[in-house]
Amino acid sequence: MTASNSVPRTIGRVVLGSFLVFAGVSHLTFARKEFRNQVPPWAPMDPDGVVVASGMAEIGLGGALLALPKERRRVGWIVAAFFTAIFPGNIAQYTEHRDGFGLTTDRARFIRLLFQPLLVLLALWSTAAARRDR
Repeated sequence: MTASNSVPRTIGRVVLGSFLVFAGVSHLTFARKEFRNQVPPWAPMDPDGVVVASGMAEIGLGGALLALPKERRRVGWIVAAFFTAIFPGNIAQYTEHRDGFGLTTDRARFIRLLFQPLLVLLALWSTAAARRDR
């Protein structure tokens, strides 16, 4: 096992992949309304369409993290880009003071913002996306 495919990285990749699959399924089922409320009102798209599309993307990305270990680096970059792409919605939730998923204070919404870069870093680290093996 190489440093780019170590046990801690593999565990991180499996946890992140499982989290994404769960989040994606929740977009399409029991938390769909809550996710619709997260779509910024200024977004030029149908909120339900955004929720369905992002849910399907999360299921696909999570599944790829779990099922395609040989493509982990490529998938890691795509997952990191996805987390970056949805960050403006999280910023909008904070700046527009919109409640959702128990985030009912500006402090809670701000703390959530701090976790988004950690998800990007986890995607890159757990897949060794930025690492070059010698």
